[in-house]
Amino acid sequence: MSQNQTLTAQTFLSKLLTQYATLHEKAIGDRAEEYIKQLGIRTGEWMEGHYVDAKSTRSVDQYVNVILAIKNDIGGHFEIEEVTPERIVVKGTQCPFGNMVKDAPHLCQMTSSVMGGIASRHFGYSKVKLDKRIAVGDDHCRVVIHLNQNEESEGEEYHNLPVTPENGDPFQWEEETIKMLGEELRKSDEMITDLVSEIEDLRSQIRMQERKSKRDFR
Repeated sequence: MSQNQTLTAQTFLSKLLTQYATLHEKAIGDRAEEYIKQLGIRTGEWMEGHYVDAKSTRSVDQYVNVILAIKNDIGGHFEIEEVTPERIVVKGTQCPFGNMVKDAPHLCQMTSSVMGGIASRHFGYSKVKLDKRIAVGDDHCRVVIHLNQNEESEGEEYHNLPVTPENGDPFQWEEETIKMLGEELRKSDEMITDLVSEIEDLRSQIRMQERKSKRDFR
């Protein structure tokens, strides 16, 4: 982040989240994307409830309005490039995480699982391809959402995702998931502790070398 950029709650939280996501990925590797995916699915259902009745069946046009509202209201700039009964193409010129998403490009999985999750809950199926991504150096994001199964198209598939029961909480994680997440977070904490210890050891070595150099100079 540029030092000239104004610090706001949004930039602070974006930086905090992207750095945590990077640390989490280093701690657990490829599994980090699966956690982001599951979080996006649940977050999408929760956010959707702020715009429409999440239990209702909607048209493709209504679905498009919801996903645009979600992305743009949290700081992104997204617009529709194409809408057909078979697929929707969304173009984004600004990520909700800003340029800081480049610190943690696997957070793009959140876009896939939010958009794909909402489509799957209401249409039974979706396949999402992140065709272009600002996070990896493209000048814009391009998200292709297929609403029908098509073996020729690539992407992440979402099948018949369940809707949280009435008065339920989409963030109510299963006990086994909580235990697994807790274990991975513990690994992250241990990695931080080891890193801090290594830094302190390095600082001590540098001090010792500086003292030795001073003695040799005398």
